[in-house]
Amino acid sequence: MGHRILCYGDSNTYGYDPRSCLGGRYPETVRWTALLQAQGWTVFNAGQNGRSIPRNRWEVEPLLQTIRRQEPEITTVMLGTNDLLQSSSISAADCAERMERFLNSLLEQKLSCQFLLIAPPPVALGAWVDDPRIVETSRRLGAHYQATAQKLGISFADAKDWNVELAYDGVHFSESGHRAFSDGIDNSLLGLAGGAS
Repeated sequence: MGHRILCYGDSNTYGYDPRSCLGGRYPETVRWTALLQAQGWTVFNAGQNGRSIPRNRWEVEPLLQTIRRQEPEITTVMLGTNDLLQSSSISAADCAERMERFLNSLLEQKLSCQFLLIAPPPVALGAWVDDPRIVETSRRLGAHYQATAQKLGISFADAKDWNVELAYDGVHFSESGHRAFSDGIDNSLLGLAGGAS
């Protein structure tokens, strides 16, 4: 059995298919979490459509319960896109501060898993994104998240470097985007898990 990985995120972790009108998912063979499992990892997908960075205890508690129940060796966190989409006035620094508070609420629990903070791929102009300011803010998020990860002493990866293709809406991964993301996170996890899955 491979290393146990819990993937916490939004619709791009859930596997949302932007061609669906009712919140449907890509087939399991397309989703990056399933592709990662095919590489030998044991993956628990904790993605949820529309999720923003948790800001209240009642949002954090279900994740803590899931971590304790699943006992992953590594928990990946990729959030922030919805925060930016919901308010064009939020800055990358604001988003990173939200993320820092959220991660601190996890780290203070002294959980046994390692954490990998992933900066999501920047959004692009498309059916869901019509404001260039949001695109620019999303491009700055990686640097701020990297500083947050360094401050907290956890691992970091920037999905901007993985050439993840987005669908027509400018937010969700295309099928090839899921493959590229799976390759990128696989490499990051291999380093974090000691070079072998």
